Amino acid sequence: MNGFVFAAAVMCAPVLWLLLRPLLSRRDMTASPQADQLNLAVLRDQLRELDADREQGSIDPEAYAAARRELEQRVTEDVHPATRPAAAASPALRWQAAVVSVALVAGAAGLYATLGTPRALVTPDAAPAVTGQGLDPHTSTEAEAMVAKLAERMAREPQDPNGWALLARSYSAMGRFVAASGAYARLVALIPDDAQILADYADVLAMTQNQKLDGEPERLLARALAADPKNVKALILSGDAAFSRQDHATAALRWQAALANAAPGSEFAQMARDNLAHLGAPSVGPASATAPAPAAAGAAAVSGSLELDPALRDQVSDTDTVFIVAKAADGPRFPLAVLRKQVRDLPLRFTLDDSMGMMPDVKLSQFDKLIITARISKSGNAIAAPGDLESTPQSAKPGDASIQLRIRPK
Repeated sequence: MNGFVFAAAVMCAPVLWLLLRPLLSRRDMTASPQADQLNLAVLRDQLRELDADREQGSIDPEAYAAARRELEQRVTEDVHPATRPAAAASPALRWQAAVVSVALVAGAAGLYATLGTPRALVTPDAAPAVTGQGLDPHTSTEAEAMVAKLAERMAREPQDPNGWALLARSYSAMGRFVAASGAYARLVALIPDDAQILADYADVLAMTQNQKLDGEPERLLARALAADPKNVKALILSGDAAFSRQDHATAALRWQAALANAAPGSEFAQMARDNLAHLGAPSVGPASATAPAPAAAGAAAVSGSLELDPALRDQVSDTDTVFIVAKAADGPRFPLAVLRKQVRDLPLRFTLDDSMGMMPDVKLSQFDKLIITARISKSGNAIAAPGDLESTPQSAKPGDASIQLRIRPK
């Protein structure tokens, strides 16, 4: 807090000086003979212009008399300051400067309290501890308030594509997919040929259709691939759409293209491998690690049980995707085996073996130490996203048959 307040004070000081300098220096300026002469010349010019307006008939006698009285008053006040004691003017000006200073500082503090994050000023020692049960409950409320203000601004500034992009992604992160699709529609109207925006729009629109990509989402994906045939997200979602209509050949081609264009080791590459493994098609991406020596013969699988804590049942739907994943504790980051189920299948017994691997030459049985996890995905994609629910990772080794996974509240 101290550092922030000090920095704010340092920035405020020159601003206050620039604003208050005319008040603090007014006495000296009015006492200057040169200033008197300049003021007198200006007032004379204004009087000549006023007389000219009267002669031309552009001002009536009553308005002329009022304007002349005002000029005469200004002559008295501005051109003859020496007739007033300088000492009487100085305290009044200083009081004005003090009042303005307090008003400015109080106004800035009030704006920060309203629009800023005043809790950020709390020192770490005084801040409430963050436990495993979650973050500060006010966080989501503040986020919703900020998004609401952004929505209000976009209603006033509908031609700002950056604002619509931020609003669409904010709604999507909050799970408000109908609102997100509306924001994406406005964004696409402003930027019609951006492949990433079109792919994101298709993804959000599918969420409003129970995760189905047929119809408008698939047409958006076609536009995205026409704009950029190498867009990884569009390729993956287009493969998902083909898979859902049983066009496995097209799905494999799309996912293989996604894997070829995704950054090695990225979540998108992992998703493409996962989808290809589920389809049973070979992946074409480069291997990201060299497999170690095989483990003992016969130790080619791990198995166990997975259940969902009853407290979370209302937070998921029967069609949400469940991923059970085995990774090497020390080795490549991509999954060695993946099993895909749905929430309606829980609780369940599972088995992960070499046939479920991402890479034909990298098998689960080749690693002595494994990490087994389970995750419920709202999007149905292998990439983790906000709102996903996960189990606590369990250590295992090939051959283990008593792994127990439970997805609990965070």
